[in-house]
Amino acid sequence: MPRPDQDIIGLYQRHARAFDEARSRMLVEKAWLDRFLQFLPAGASILDIGCGAAEPIARYFIESGYRVTGIDASAPLIDLCRQRFPADDWQVADMRKLSLKRRFDGLIAWDSFFHLTPEDQRPMFPIFRELAAPGAALMFTSGPRHGEAIGSFEGERLYHGSLAPAEYGVLLDENGFDVLSHVAEDPACGGHTIWLARLR
Repeated sequence: MPRPDQDIIGLYQRHARAFDEARSRMLVEKAWLDRFLQFLPAGASILDIGCGAAEPIARYFIESGYRVTGIDASAPLIDLCRQRFPADDWQVADMRKLSLKRRFDGLIAWDSFFHLTPEDQRPMFPIFRELAAPGAALMFTSGPRHGEAIGSFEGERLYHGSLAPAEYGVLLDENGFDVLSHVAEDPACGGHTIWLARLR
């Protein structure tokens, strides 16, 4: 039986429909999404890393007039994206191996990046840099402190990992990003720990 950190993709492939049905459409993230969009020009390009089934976050961007490219390692979730928004670009891809040969005005990894182990998170920051256009905004969620946690979804173990806040700050700085805002366990956003940064 694979370790939970090695079975994230498999879990979201097996339970894509259940995840989509369980995903709240209440958009408790709206204040943060709007803050992120403040740093993007009208009609900007956004890369949604770990886009799930495109609802509610990608939908919000699309309906606000932004051009969305979504990537997710779960092919069934990408199929749902394509059904819902056939005019946008949806790709099956592992974020750890992203090489899209283009840059985006905004990058978001909401409730996705934190499924990587701490060891896999560190190399993501050069990838973020490679995908970011000059002045691009980057927003992602993490844990509040260094460590690992195992949750549960559909009776299976669901892995989460995090670095320490100080290390995230160093990695962002080393890769050319300035932190604009960081809130740990934001009570106004369902307890999410959020980072918003901008490429210098």
